[in-house]
Amino acid sequence: MSWDNDPYNILGIPTSAPAEEIKAAYRRIARRLHPDVNPTNPGAGIQFKDVTTAYELLIDPDRRQRYDDQMRKRQANEDMYFTLRVTASKRVITSIPEPQVIYLLAEIFPDPRAIEQQHKHQTRLNLTLVLDHSNSMAGTRLEKVKVAAHQIVDNMSPEDILSVIIFNDRADVIIPATYVKDKPALKAKISMMVAAGGTEIFHGLSKGVEQTRKYLGPRLVNHIILLTDGHTFGDQDRCIELAEQATKEGISISAMGLGHDWNDKFLDSIASKTGGNSSFINSPGAVVRFLNDHVRNLSNAFAERMRLCVAPDPDIQFEQVFKLAPHPQPLETEEGYIPIGNLQGNRPISVLLQFQMPGAMPPGFRFVARLMAVGDILQNKYQNLQTISDISLEIKDNPAAHEDPPSVILEALSKLTLYRLQERANDAVEAGDVQEATRRLENLATRLLAMGEEDLAGQALSEARRVAHTRDLSDKGRKTLKYQTRHLLLSSSTGDSTE
Repeated sequence: MSWDNDPYNILGIPTSAPAEEIKAAYRRIARRLHPDVNPTNPGAGIQFKDVTTAYELLIDPDRRQRYDDQMRKRQANEDMYFTLRVTASKRVITSIPEPQVIYLLAEIFPDPRAIEQQHKHQTRLNLTLVLDHSNSMAGTRLEKVKVAAHQIVDNMSPEDILSVIIFNDRADVIIPATYVKDKPALKAKISMMVAAGGTEIFHGLSKGVEQTRKYLGPRLVNHIILLTDGHTFGDQDRCIELAEQATKEGISISAMGLGHDWNDKFLDSIASKTGGNSSFINSPGAVVRFLNDHVRNLSNAFAERMRLCVAPDPDIQFEQVFKLAPHPQPLETEEGYIPIGNLQGNRPISVLLQFQMPGAMPPGFRFVARLMAVGDILQNKYQNLQTISDISLEIKDNPAAHEDPPSVILEALSKLTLYRLQERANDAVEAGDVQEATRRLENLATRLLAMGEEDLAGQALSEARRVAHTRDLSDKGRKTLKYQTRHLLLSSSTGDSTE
């Protein structure tokens, strides 16, 4: 644990706490997170290390005094902060013999001063574009990519860093990592791109990581945008390993698929492992808006390298996690942390987590999970910040009244069901269960129609008929349903998006 992590916050005690209260807090948390009692949850192990370090610091009077003195000096600097708010789908749970599911909505909000400070402090980018220029990109696709890249150069500041890699079945660095000062020269190099060859993403992505590393820094948004219109050949595992290494170094990757002939599961995995976004660009004409909106959002970053660490109690199972805003997508846990991207200065990050509670819980209050949000605030001298929320619920045999989940969770779950329906329909197709796939797609169409999403409902019905006759989904239809049902989640979250 570094000086940047507040030991009082970690132990959940006031700064005036005496030694006995410190010991009691440590014992209380150890009963939940110690590896001997909670060996299967990586998040519990991570947080217990912090708890132990916090305890050892505060129980030593001399070390505690030095820490308190340093913190008083830092507080005088008025550092920025972010806050974590967690809302449970239920505050009171009925005790029943069977396990039951609850949801936690975690929202991370930037410092209220962030919008005002954005006018005074420019967010600096260390941006790498990794662009597919294989044969399939010939014509309008490649020309629109060039236009988008030119506009990105125009909108970057001389303090920003840009590198551009083009790839097909090999990769070339056409712009080595450099400050964006001679914009006409940079745009001229981009204009020289021509379409040729096949598609091997690893070559381009590995050179992209190399260029990003040259200026890698804690006060920068270190980000790679990968754009492709095709399937890569034989190097998916190497790309995933590279993405895992990149996130450890503080590099995020967003993956954008153009058209319909690309592997969405593969690009989703690259993005979710690093805290980036994955997007479906359905036409060449949309490339310019997508890329420029994405870079503009990066320029609004208040905090970078945001992560969640989830430590459920030993008898509770952490099942899955989905990011609702600002860019909806499923998330993955990497060595105990969930990368969630950057926190923008004008909107929160919103994440929905699903847990399974055990059956036959005794009445009374009980803890569910500790959630820890960690990130680097770009404007602060001491950037790393973490904040913790420890969630508890009441268990009752016979609650006096039925409790409806908060409306924001209800709406999110309703729309998340649409996304899951199309995912399960796709799973059924892959398993060869045509009847089940058709049923789920028809159910999806009915729900979309009830919401007023007529075009998307029509797409679902069209795919249901296609599956019944051909036993398969079209690439266009499947990607449209997948990414459009994700996008519906934006209206049920506290954030919004331009993408």
